[in-house]
Amino acid sequence: MSYPSLDLERELLKTHRLVIGIDEVGRGALAGPVAVGAFGLNGEGLDSMPADLRDSKLVTEKRRAPLALEVAKWGQPSVGYAEVEVIETKGINFALQKAALSALENFDLTEAIVLLDGSHNWLGDIGIEVRVIVKADRDCGSVSGGAISAKVERDSLMTKLAQGFPAYGWEGNKGYSSSSHIAALRQIGPSPHHRLSWLTKILADDSSLF
Repeated sequence: MSYPSLDLERELLKTHRLVIGIDEVGRGALAGPVAVGAFGLNGEGLDSMPADLRDSKLVTEKRRAPLALEVAKWGQPSVGYAEVEVIETKGINFALQKAALSALENFDLTEAIVLLDGSHNWLGDIGIEVRVIVKADRDCGSVSGGAISAKVERDSLMTKLAQGFPAYGWEGNKGYSSSSHIAALRQIGPSPHHRLSWLTKILADDSSLF
């Protein structure tokens, strides 16, 4: 199993005051907001990364919440959101940027650099250097910290939303596609928290739902 390191962060902190790792959660979900986790790390945290920190997708659900608490003690996590209305009217890339900028509001960006998970810079020009790294959530500890923070917060939000809309099973699927989620959509139609423009592609044979 692959674990992240702080090799890149250690090198960057020789010339920067702060490294901020950023990753998104919920981009591909059918329901709920998109979340972006940002995790700020300075030189004081280089020797105290949680031992079992890794890509949030590789951490069991039972372990994620305790790990997120350890991450919060290790550095500075911040999570921003963009709601369904923004995704529907402005598109997912705009929504991701909005969520990220919200998360970054909690940081002093002076002499900071961002490590962004992905293959392109969906953050745009934010006034500081953004370094895009494929699989950064797997390889870079700061990005793993942002990822686990966003995952735990968004999962908790979807579990709360599920209480008002129990048919969709969001406490389990967290708004992503699943057989039970799709079945509920076919039976009762979408909720106010669903991304309707995304559903038309998946439920193309059920245009009566819309």
